[in-house]
Amino acid sequence: NMKACLTFEFHAVLPELPCRVGELIGGSQREERADVLTRRMADSGLNPDDYWWYLDLRRYGSVPHAGFGLGFERLVQFSTGVENIRDVIPFPRYPSHCKF
Repeated sequence: NMKACLTFEFHAVLPELPCRVGELIGGSQREERADVLTRRMADSGLNPDDYWWYLDLRRYGSVPHAGFGLGFERLVQFSTGVENIRDVIPFPRYPSHCKF
C-alpha cells in the first residue's frame, strides 16, 4: 500500500556519477485520511493531540495531493560538471552576507 506511511516519497539520485550530484528530483504524496494519520502517529509514539492543527487540515478541506521538485542548482552542477554546489548557486547565503 503506497499510503502505509505518512508520506510516500520518491527520489532521483545519481550516486554513481563522477560529479556526485546526489538527489536531482524529489517528490511525495501526502496522506489525507485523518484516521490513518492518527493511528500512525500513535504507532510512532507521537501524541495526536499535539498535531490537532495538522489533523484538522486533513478533516476540513484536504484532498489527495502530491508533488515534486527539481533542484535547479543540482541540475546545473550535474550539467556543467562543477564539483561544489556552492559554485553554481546564483544567490549564495553565508554568514555576514546580509547587511542589517
